[in-house]
Amino acid sequence: MARQLFVVDPVERLRPEKDSSVALMQAAERAGEQVWVCCIADLAFSADGPLVRAQPITTTPWFELGEQQWLPLRQFPKVWMRKDPPVDEAYIYATQLLELAERQGVQVLNRPASLRAWNEKLGALRFPHLMAPTMVSSQVDALAAFAETHSDVVLKPLGGKAGQGVIRANGAGPGLAALLELVTQQQQLPVMIQAFLPVVCAGDKRILLVDGMPLGAINRIPKAGDFRSNLAVGGAPEPTELTARENEICAELGPALRAAGLFFVGIDVIGDYLSEINVTSPTGVREVERLGGIPLADLTQQQLLKTDLQQG
Repeated sequence: MARQLFVVDPVERLRPEKDSSVALMQAAERAGEQVWVCCIADLAFSADGPLVRAQPITTTPWFELGEQQWLPLRQFPKVWMRKDPPVDEAYIYATQLLELAERQGVQVLNRPASLRAWNEKLGALRFPHLMAPTMVSSQVDALAAFAETHSDVVLKPLGGKAGQGVIRANGAGPGLAALLELVTQQQQLPVMIQAFLPVVCAGDKRILLVDGMPLGAINRIPKAGDFRSNLAVGGAPEPTELTARENEICAELGPALRAAGLFFVGIDVIGDYLSEINVTSPTGVREVERLGGIPLADLTQQQLLKTDLQQG
């Protein structure tokens, strides 16, 4: 029986009714794979090469763990790197250990080098023509000038997740300079500033791409009194279909994501504009399955097997 290893947060913290990692684990079991789990602190290296201290897990019903064992990472043909952000020092070291396993033929989803290179805000800047007006800088004067030009703007910390720390500001606001000093840590840390898109009140689409192909999407509606639509801060999901423009965006991104080894990706689109490219542990599988009737986790496992056959 083939094995799949999932590098995740502690399993007792995962919520099976909402968590995309659990959905992918359960789909792997349905596909006849044996599922194992570990945390990033369980990755190691010795004279025998890359190692992991992992446990087999039965995910249905959620969950039953087997005995924890030290094993060579090469014994897991597929490793899912699904640790939630932040992408901190420990996360970076984990990707470097997983990269050593890649050299032994292990397929890591997503590719460790690309997890480091594709920051979930900055990665979208590879496609600036698809985005709303955007600037990244740590300089207050430059950010203030952008805000004055576009009047209504959004500030995003580059290391943020799930809408945390995202601020809407007015370019003519009297406290703007102080706010910019705060978010840039006195001009030492770059932030992203974008023109605010009023159409966000109608929703922010999360589109899940598998091997560069869009397999499902949900629209996320901000809660009353907020402009952020992330589910983690109270956004409400609703079923949706892709527009012609969204299909164009996916078609342009697909080959680049595939070439970078970014097998499982969640992009965010507001109106006609690409907002983010989420590569660390994209969410939305459960909502797509529940609202859209699409067996997205099973389709992901099928595509993984299809990719194996094509490579073989």
